[in-house]
Order: sequence, then structure tokens, then C-alpha cells
Amino acid sequence: MTDFIPTAGVAASRPLTERAGAAGHRPPSQGDVAALAGVSTQTVSRVVNNRTNVDGETRERVLSAMRMLGYRANTAARALATGQFHTLGVISFDLSAYGNARTLQAISQAAQDADYSVNVTCARSQTEGAVRQAFSKLTSQAVDGIILIEAQILDRPGLQLPHGVPVVVVDGDPDRRFHTVDSNQTDGARAATEHLLKLGHRTVWHLAGPQDAFSARRRAAAWHGALKAAGAPVPAVLYGDWSAQSGYEAGRKIAAREDVTAVFAGNDHMALGLIRALSEAGRRVPGDVSVVGYDDVAEAEFFLPPLTTVRQNFDEVGRRCVSLLLDQIHSGREAAGGVHSVPPKLVVRTSTAPRRG
Repeated sequence: MTDFIPTAGVAASRPLTERAGAAGHRPPSQGDVAALAGVSTQTVSRVVNNRTNVDGETRERVLSAMRMLGYRANTAARALATGQFHTLGVISFDLSAYGNARTLQAISQAAQDADYSVNVTCARSQTEGAVRQAFSKLTSQAVDGIILIEAQILDRPGLQLPHGVPVVVVDGDPDRRFHTVDSNQTDGARAATEHLLKLGHRTVWHLAGPQDAFSARRRAAAWHGALKAAGAPVPAVLYGDWSAQSGYEAGRKIAAREDVTAVFAGNDHMALGLIRALSEAGRRVPGDVSVVGYDDVAEAEFFLPPLTTVRQNFDEVGRRCVSLLLDQIHSGREAAGGVHSVPPKLVVRTSTAPRRG
């Protein structure tokens, strides 16, 4: 049986195979799509360029014809027509960090859902020169806007970034010069610390991430603030590098102290190393020491014991970043800065328990 597209006009009355074959071996054109959908090439162009002056039924007919013919828009021509390249740039400083990698993944998915591609570059250091170089590299690749992930350099008052391209920042920019999507490290770390205090622990030790990491500093500051607010002693901070190995090494020091009954680890991987060190020293989790992590990695519920941790909503962070950037791109102007908070969630499992004794 021959397939037909139920549209008006002579073109729609011809078999699909005959009309598709008319293009020969060349890629299908907008004219081929128009003939198959029974509309004008101008209407196809409006759909390709996401114009709003096309009714829903006609748009779906055009999209269906594009799918059937395997039509792909000429992005160069579209860019000339619209002044947009449908490409977003992302600058990161450490893609080996779990949070940064998950944020990038979420941004890429949200961009894809909006029919945008993503170009990524890593700045070599947190310096103005490195950031400017990354901006230059991305703008030379014709991006419509740029997202910066955990750019500590934006903490510097008066720092100037190149103008002319919309910017959104993930976790950073206390001066609010740009739109910032804040994954609220402060609330997450405070919730972790207060959870342990409510279980009756007199204080909470903290195994922090690298001192030059924005998220590590925010989490450590919130831990410190929660202890002070509760009138609890504030132990010295131990530092790791986000890895399980660094958590293990710090854990050996913690295990040697009988007075430690609760630890908030700056991420789940360090918590994993910490738990192993405690186990090797004969310190039970949570019987002797309660442990809370951060991130809620996919494996956290399979730790032994399953890890109490703080879950970050990376998917929502990615969607907010792309939405804010596209709002600026489509409006044609760089918006004034503002903070858009994505709250974390404490996930209680069995690595925490009331203090004994």
C-alpha cells in the first residue's frame, strides 16, 4: 500500500515515494519539504527558524514532512537569516569534579531539547586572562551565549568580562552582575550539619574539598555557621581533593580520635574513603561515627551502609541555565543580574544515627 500525507493541494496527492525520489541523491531541500507538506517554502522557512507566525497544525505537518524526508536545516543559512547560530558556549575550570560534569551534562541535554548545540572549553586557571582567552575562543566559534560553571574568578570585585554576548553563571558572582543559577551549597551543607546535631552529636567534624574550589568553600562556611549558631564546638577542618583516596587518608586521622562521633564529608567520594578508613580501624558506621556526604551520586544508596547525603538537582540547574540564556538571546539584550536558586535535598539513609552515650 502506498503512503499519502493527508494535506490539500496537488503535491499531496502524489505518492510519498515519488515525491521523495524527485530529489534524487541530493539532500532534501525546503522546496521538497514544502511540496510534501502542501505549503509554501516561506512557511517551511518560518518553521525552520522557529518563527511564531505558523499555526500548530501547519507546523506539525511541516515537521512531519521534514522527518519523512530526512531534512536537515542549513545552519549557516539560518544564522545569516536570524543572526543566531543555535550554539551555546560553556566554560568550565574542572570537568573532573562530579558536580561540574553533571552540570555540563544537564546543560547539554537542556540545550539539545531547545535545538541548540554546545561547545565546551576548559579555562587553564582561575585568572582574568584565562577567562578572557576562553571567551575569545568560544566567540570565534560563533556561539550565541556563554555559561560559566563555578567561576571563582567572578568573586573578584570589578572584574570585567567581554561585552556583546549573553552570560549565565553557575554558582558564583556575588556582585550579581550576571544571571546566576545557584545550587545553594549553603542550604545543603547547613542541612547536613543540622541533621547530625539533631541526632544528639555534640559537634560535627568536616572533611572539606579543595580550598580553591567555590563549592568547597561555600559548604565549609555553612558548616561553620551551623555549628556556631547551635553553640557547638568548631573542630579544625580537614581537607581532601574530592577523591575517595583523600577521604581515606583523612579518615585514618579521624578514626584515631575517639571523640569524633559525626562527620560531614564535602562529597560522596570522600565519604566513601572515610567509611573504609573507619571500618579498617574498627569504628562502626553509624554505631560509632555517623557520616553524611554531598551530591547523592548514583552509587550512594549502595554504599555499606547506604549513605545519608545531600542531593543536588543538576537537571534543574541545567534547564535554568539554558532558559535564562535563551531569554537573553531571543530578546537581543543582556539582562541585569539576578540569583535563581535551585534548592538541594537532604536524603537520609542508614549512615547516620543518634549519638550513643
